[in-house]
Amino acid sequence: MAEIVTVDIGGTHARFAIAEVEDGRVLSLGPETTLKTAEHGSFRLAWETFAMQVAREQGRPLPRAAGIAIACPVGGEVLKLTNNPWIIRPALIPERLGVDSYTLVNDFGAVGHAVAQVGPEHLRHLCGPDIPLPPEGVTTIVGPGTGLGVGQLLRRREQSFVIETEGGHIDFAPLDAIDDAILVRLRARYRRVSVERIVSGPGLISIYEALASIEGRPIQPLDDKSLWTAALEGSDSLAAAALDRFCQSLGAVAGDLALAQGGTSVVIAGGLGLRLAGQLPNSGFRQRFVAKGRFESRMAKLPVKLITHPQPGLFGAAAAYAQEHTQ
Repeated sequence: MAEIVTVDIGGTHARFAIAEVEDGRVLSLGPETTLKTAEHGSFRLAWETFAMQVAREQGRPLPRAAGIAIACPVGGEVLKLTNNPWIIRPALIPERLGVDSYTLVNDFGAVGHAVAQVGPEHLRHLCGPDIPLPPEGVTTIVGPGTGLGVGQLLRRREQSFVIETEGGHIDFAPLDAIDDAILVRLRARYRRVSVERIVSGPGLISIYEALASIEGRPIQPLDDKSLWTAALEGSDSLAAAALDRFCQSLGAVAGDLALAQGGTSVVIAGGLGLRLAGQLPNSGFRQRFVAKGRFESRMAKLPVKLITHPQPGLFGAAAAYAQEHTQ
């Protein structure tokens, strides 16, 4: 058994915890510490803040190993985060953080590693047959948040392989007149409209504005947070309609990706996943997910789950380290 520091770095927050790993798996995940990235000049300075907290509360230094999930592609000599001014140079991680070994993984790749290792208690059934994720084949992972994360988990002969993708940037395919209206509005704003423009946190505003235009209503200026709150509470009928359209689009995109990847199951993740737990089963998500013409019967047989682990990024970063450094 070994202890490691596990880290999940996003645009707004950097989360830290200490995990125990053994034989390629995560045994335990300690309580997380969440720091605002805007309050720290670099990853190293945030790391040192966490180190001081552990020294103060537990009277010991940090473990000399780390699993690090970061919200950007992890290839190259210099990593620049989206929506975060930090710059990370992987070659300098051992020296600057004082670690002997580390694993660096994309943030949504970490979610894939979490899906590979969490127990069934952290996978809530959404639709399709209520069965566990298959032990063989591809699990398509789709995560709406600030953007749209997409990955896949390939299981073969009791081994798991996480494959990171940029599937959130495929073209948006309208399926009815309302989708057409949404696309027209977005095409006037962007040269190319990807699914991330609709199926993400900011996408709800685009849907809301399109529905307001169809209804001939004045568009009320709302920020992301206020609109999502109104939509989830159902206090605004137009916002609630936009949320149902969002769920339909998420179902359509998840189904398209499962077809493209040869998925035998699907997991919904991302920052909005848990917030939508009560809406997805009662929305048009399933209808759009299975509505794939000649493949409708195949799609109806796929189990669709929602990952409910409270810190999939931290857990997944630890899982990625455990898999890479299995003795």
